[in-house]
Amino acid sequence: MTGILQRGLQQGLQVAWSLGKIIFPITLIVTILQYTPVLPWIIDQIRPLMGLLGLSGEAAVPLVLGNALNLYAGIAAIVSFEFTVKEVFILAVMLSFSHNLFIESAVASKVGVSWWLISGIRISLALLSAIVINLMWNGGGEAAQYGFISSSDVVLNGWEEIFLHGLQTAFAAIIQLALIVIPLMIAMQFFREKGWLTRISDKLGPFTRMLGMEKNTSMTLVAGLTIGLAYGAGLMIQAVKEDGVSRRDMYLALIFLVSCHAVVEDTLIFIPLGIPVWPLLVIRLVTAILLTMTVAFVWKRVENRKRKEPAHEHSYHTL
Repeated sequence: MTGILQRGLQQGLQVAWSLGKIIFPITLIVTILQYTPVLPWIIDQIRPLMGLLGLSGEAAVPLVLGNALNLYAGIAAIVSFEFTVKEVFILAVMLSFSHNLFIESAVASKVGVSWWLISGIRISLALLSAIVINLMWNGGGEAAQYGFISSSDVVLNGWEEIFLHGLQTAFAAIIQLALIVIPLMIAMQFFREKGWLTRISDKLGPFTRMLGMEKNTSMTLVAGLTIGLAYGAGLMIQAVKEDGVSRRDMYLALIFLVSCHAVVEDTLIFIPLGIPVWPLLVIRLVTAILLTMTVAFVWKRVENRKRKEPAHEHSYHTL
């Protein structure tokens, strides 16, 4: 038992260090940027596009903050304005697909999947979902009721306070990361050496095969679905190294997870905004399943076609 704890702790520290080197600088930079003219300038640039998504110009604020920072920043910005129920629902769906973009996409790319691919899929899903909801839903015109949520802004004076606030936020992010990743790695080490991971993979095998992946990808899916991309990336990195997850399966797993991760937490935090959360959950799950199955089907067809193609040989005919 002591050996398992030591090996799990070592793995947890290595993963926390690997992810921390990404999360710390990005958190510091983005936190500082929100107190500069940079984010307001970005908001002004995308404000004219909001009408195409069925949103008012003010919706640019939660979208930018949610994507640059996290869901909580996006929600805090939502309650700062008076939106309709339809607008809040569209914002919730968009932010569910695309939030904390810099950190989550950068961390997920540690397993070898392109940052641009991950970010592109998330942004595309957010934009497409907003357009579809806006066209298909004619209701929701009443004012949204935000329950007990209130918005609070940190007032800082001078660059020194801004920089110190950025450092505090970045260190807090690292501590939170370590508190989640290290126990998770210890637990995974215990499950792996006791053979429990194999049993879990067997139970989830039919679901992963339905999505076009091998059953050894199941723990990667479980981690992303429950604790999200940023924290689940530690288990993903470990799975690639020790469980023999193929490059194709890791791509498919991340395509599924960028569409639908941390489904419980990311869904429940929208309840105080007064919107229906069950449709939000269903939209994310159905989108993730259909998108992953489609990509897996196309990928398999392309691979089969390449195998069947005969080698091109030059032949010379004479009369």
